[in-house]
Amino acid sequence: MRDLKVIFDGGTALIPFVMAGDPDLETTVSLVEAMVEAGADAVELGMPFSDPLADGPVIQEAGQRALACGTTLESVVKTAGEIAGKVAVPIILMGYFNPIMSYGVDRFASDLADAGVAAVIVPDLPFDEGDELHQALKSRGVTPILMVSPNIADDRLAEIGNRAEGFVYCVSLLGVTGQGSLHEGMEGYIERVRRNVSVPLALGFGIDGPERAAQVAPLVDGVVVGSAVVKAVHRSGGGPKGVACGAKLIGEIASAIG
Repeated sequence: MRDLKVIFDGGTALIPFVMAGDPDLETTVSLVEAMVEAGADAVELGMPFSDPLADGPVIQEAGQRALACGTTLESVVKTAGEIAGKVAVPIILMGYFNPIMSYGVDRFASDLADAGVAAVIVPDLPFDEGDELHQALKSRGVTPILMVSPNIADDRLAEIGNRAEGFVYCVSLLGVTGQGSLHEGMEGYIERVRRNVSVPLALGFGIDGPERAAQVAPLVDGVVVGSAVVKAVHRSGGGPKGVACGAKLIGEIASAIG
């Protein structure tokens, strides 16, 4: 499914992140299916990379495990297509620009469209430097998702508002994924983004469980949960037990945000 509008139909959307290939791609497929069954409204698939600057240790280590077992961007795209054919929610790829550049921008956009991927998030590609990728994606019906952070300048926020499609990913803290406290001025931050952006807002980084998800859910249209899911699956040993634990966490968060 490539219609991002369905993510935000009714209540606050829940968007879990998993690292594709951690511990293997077969488990990734099973985990996504189980999370959707548990209440996920969309799923972000991480594209593993050796130098993930925006990620905290949990997701960094997950990426290293995925790379160690032979996961490539090509295999992630293939797996995304397999998942998109099995679940009735949008699949979003998230990762860094270097592997995309090596893969080939046009090839990447074309293969994602063929796979049925709905959108792509590239944390290290500033919106005003991504025209080539963004145009390649949009011309094939895949939505590039833009990101904002609490310290974004007003002029850049206004420009993102002019360009944004699908939803805007709001980073909840100044730092890397899975670490630190939420931004102290969260309400003012989200209000400032809303004044400039007409598409829905999803909040991610630092949403570590049901309590924190419920805390921020009234402010935004969707919450993204990554490190907590990756940690739950890994600590449970992966495999069927890890899938069950990951799905259980998503079910608890879905219940918490209503």
